[in-house]
Amino acid sequence: MTMTIGLTYDLRSEYLAQGYSALETAEFDRDDTIAAIETTLRELGHRTERIGNGRRLVEALAGGRRWDLVFNIAEGLNGIGREAQVPAMLDLYGIPYTFSDPMVMSLTLHKGMTKHVIRDAGVPTSDFLVAESGADVRRVGFMPPYFIKPVAEGTGKGVSPASIIRDRSALVQACEEMIQDFRQAVIIEPYLPGREFTVGILGTGTVARILGTMEVHLKDTAEPGVYSYVNKEECEARVVYRLVRALDDPVVAEAEDVALSAWRVLGCRDAGRIDIRCDAGGRPLFIEVNPLAGIHPQHSDLPIICNQLGFSYRRLVQAIVESAVVRIRKPG
Repeated sequence: MTMTIGLTYDLRSEYLAQGYSALETAEFDRDDTIAAIETTLRELGHRTERIGNGRRLVEALAGGRRWDLVFNIAEGLNGIGREAQVPAMLDLYGIPYTFSDPMVMSLTLHKGMTKHVIRDAGVPTSDFLVAESGADVRRVGFMPPYFIKPVAEGTGKGVSPASIIRDRSALVQACEEMIQDFRQAVIIEPYLPGREFTVGILGTGTVARILGTMEVHLKDTAEPGVYSYVNKEECEARVVYRLVRALDDPVVAEAEDVALSAWRVLGCRDAGRIDIRCDAGGRPLFIEVNPLAGIHPQHSDLPIICNQLGFSYRRLVQAIVESAVVRIRKPG
């Protein structure tokens, strides 16, 4: 079926030109990501139209423009519900789109709320506390070492070796500084010293399946102990990604079970990633989910998994579209 597919996105170069910082725009997409998606959709036989960010979408909808489907990778700029803004507007106009709905996008951006749902559903995850002030930090009921990060950021923003707090006496100050720097609450968790995996998933609900899993290995040149913002931004020089398989490694099999359970519990759609880290005993635990995963053909984790599997970028984009197409309402 040939469709007219609109593309919604936040282009990093546009925001940088407006004076936003590299850190503020870290989650936004590169020009070549949009070009790659558009080229691939056209190769699949579809017509494409670049829409742009949420404000541009408002203008387009008010001007009467419509599409059969919107390929949405817009991260949004402001607020805890920023990733839900474009999906909500498209829902209002009855236009189907790729990836998760506004409820899922709002929930999963907040790491603490996500872990409440995950924990209540019985999916293995570590203990945690969300702190909005230094007074909240004093309620932590588990022992150090701790790991802290902003409660509602992606791309490793705010994550560095300083996120590892080994002495309880240093926890309040570290959290207060992070709260001030990022103007939001922090999530405090036990530091997990074990293996780290990112699990790629395709599909929705009962038909969702594991695409593949890669293990994150930090080079000697990396910031130690943590898959940090710097390590992610400079991954070619600092990180080795190794494809691992459930058939060869029972820990990987357990990690994939945790990931798929979390994906289904949260109601994520089409494609994305779940991050898993093992505790000191080697038990895989849910860390966080990315229902709007980056899809730069070479730089983003999900396509890196695909590349290691021999699963082409074209097949990935096609699978995402095919998963979303089932939500197109037929006339009558």
